[in-house]
Amino acid sequence: MKLFIGTIALLVALVHAAPQGQKDGSAQIVSQTADLQPDGTFNYAFETDNGIKAEDKGTIKQVKVPKFDETGKPIGEDQVSVSVQTGSFSYTAPDGQIITLTYVADENGFQPQGAHLPVGPSV
Repeated sequence: MKLFIGTIALLVALVHAAPQGQKDGSAQIVSQTADLQPDGTFNYAFETDNGIKAEDKGTIKQVKVPKFDETGKPIGEDQVSVSVQTGSFSYTAPDGQIITLTYVADENGFQPQGAHLPVGPSV
């Protein structure tokens, strides 16, 4: 749930930071879909008239995690539910470049991909 809220906050920040299509600085939503299911799955997408696009899909999956006793000794595995989100967003940067970021967020953390992101040295 924290990841979902963080993703929404990021998208709201992008809407406000991206160049605006109208003189008064506002952007109009030209398309929007959303679906939230009782099992925790969801998806949403929107597009604004100034070129901002975002989409996100969330599911729940079961993963095995190590189980430890009170001394820290491994004693088996537990199965836990984790939220998995996949999505993307794009907008036009002030220099005119279209920025697109795709991501997966799961038990391995947030994993963004985009041509504009710096790449660390290989190990």
